Amino acid sequence: MSVGATFCTPANAGSANASRLRSGVWRCRSRVFKAARIDADGTYLGKYRKNHIPHCGPGFWEKFYFRPGNLGYPVFKTKYADVGVYICYDRHFPEGARELGLNGAEIVFNPSATVAGLSEYLWKLEQPAHAVANAYFVGAINRVGTEAPWNIGEFYGQSYFCDPRGQFVAQASRDKTELITAELDLDKIREVRNVWQFFRDRRPETYGGLTKL
Repeated sequence: MSVGATFCTPANAGSANASRLRSGVWRCRSRVFKAARIDADGTYLGKYRKNHIPHCGPGFWEKFYFRPGNLGYPVFKTKYADVGVYICYDRHFPEGARELGLNGAEIVFNPSATVAGLSEYLWKLEQPAHAVANAYFVGAINRVGTEAPWNIGEFYGQSYFCDPRGQFVAQASRDKTELITAELDLDKIREVRNVWQFFRDRRPETYGGLTKL
């Protein structure tokens, strides 16, 4: 199944004026990390801007050059499915994954570039958990190899699709550049949601603490 293409680039939206934050971190005002959503016929549907910005070793000091996104969690109606996008570090935050589900996502793609030793043990836990909690499909993408001259570690690949039950549908290898495809039966979303009524039974009136700074 083809649902369009996801392109992830740092986008320069204007002059690169930097401002010093109270925390002592320098942030470039003009740059965000974004994904453009393009439909099967080439139609531009919109963009998502990465909301969660890491700042940690071995080389993910992104608060120096990215600003958090400001477009919320949009879902794009493509020819084949309603598609949401998360980007890399976003995957550690279940709140946005739930927003995508509530906004109607049937498939959520998460393009990533993450290295062994930092998050590999979470790679096959968090995103299948999002799929289960929200009863949608997830396409998790990670690169392979190393990148000179920074050499911050080995990117461990293992891109995969998982279904609304959190079961793996297709998976790529750890160290080879590969293209994986999978047939995703969207009827399974309704099948799962008819059993596990997580959206119906949630209690948003009790979650006020989640929005406190």
